[in-house]
Amino acid sequence: MIQVGDTLPDVTVMEYCETEGPGCSIGPNPVRVREAAAGKTVALFAVPGAYTPTCSAKHLPGYLQRYDELRAAGVDEIWCVSVNDAFVMHAWGRDQGVGGKIRMLADGSADLAKATGLTLDLTARGLGLRSNRYSMLVVDGVVRTLNVEAPGAFEVSDADTLLAQARQLKAPA
Repeated sequence: MIQVGDTLPDVTVMEYCETEGPGCSIGPNPVRVREAAAGKTVALFAVPGAYTPTCSAKHLPGYLQRYDELRAAGVDEIWCVSVNDAFVMHAWGRDQGVGGKIRMLADGSADLAKATGLTLDLTARGLGLRSNRYSMLVVDGVVRTLNVEAPGAFEVSDADTLLAQARQLKAPA
């Protein structure tokens, strides 16, 4: 399992883009995780599935509510990752009103989940291999904090926990 001090794996996830831009076509576009995190402080949180009860009612909304505070604490980008396709992640973000504040990243084949060792096997519940629920602060591609939930729990990967950690990292030594 990925640990504090490790570099993010060099895997690709997908992100749906509504508008065409330099190097970005409309629709799903590849995002190389390690490259996208380079030179930034990223608040990354992962959920077992888009539109699932805890993820939709608490996890994603918490990060949206704390957006300004996370930015003030030095976070450049907030990433939400789930083992869903880019179309589902985009629709979920639109339904949740993320408005570009949170990057909705699709780990459709669970490549990031597998590369970090943070998988959750929900095959018995008809959901297949998913990502564990977790959050991490990543600075220039290196994991600085990691908060992994126990199965079925939502206690340590919330926005308030990561905000406190971001503030602590930003504080002068």
